[in-house]
Amino acid sequence: MGRKRVIDQEAILDAGEAVVARDGVTGLTLEAVAKQAGISKAAVIYDYKSKQAVIEAIVERAFRADGQQHEQAEATLPTGDSIAIRGRIKVAAQPPPEAFKPVALNLSAALTLDPLLRKRMQDSQAVAIRRIIAESASPRGAILAYLALEGLKFLEFLDFHHFDPDERATIIREIGWLVNATPGTD
Repeated sequence: MGRKRVIDQEAILDAGEAVVARDGVTGLTLEAVAKQAGISKAAVIYDYKSKQAVIEAIVERAFRADGQQHEQAEATLPTGDSIAIRGRIKVAAQPPPEAFKPVALNLSAALTLDPLLRKRMQDSQAVAIRRIIAESASPRGAILAYLALEGLKFLEFLDFHHFDPDERATIIREIGWLVNATPGTD
């Protein structure tokens, strides 16, 4: 009977994120991940055969975490109309973690340049948009809220702009107002 494997895949992905945050996607190597994790390169290769496999695993983990956050937020809301967008608004009420901003910025390059990762993002967005439309009393207002929310997140996650906390809270509240808006009924 062989020895039990004790290296945690999550620790390897944590190390990969740290390397991406510090050195960018181009600086991510299996050696750099191993060094950051304090393990051998062979241990990284055991689970992730290439740099691309590490990047894909980091992106997939981010998608899973995002989905879990939205599910947990939705579970705390009263059942009813527009729960998909309202859960997203609730999650976005807190600014993104500072530690993840450089990871998001550097991974965005990988998402842009890699057709398979870009397709994964496109599919994720399509599912979210379909769900928001299907579950909303005012689908147009909910989509406008989603676009405003994604714009806010884009500015923050990619470190392009920071709103002061009071202004940010007002923006989040006003995005919530858009959910039930009916455009064109002035």
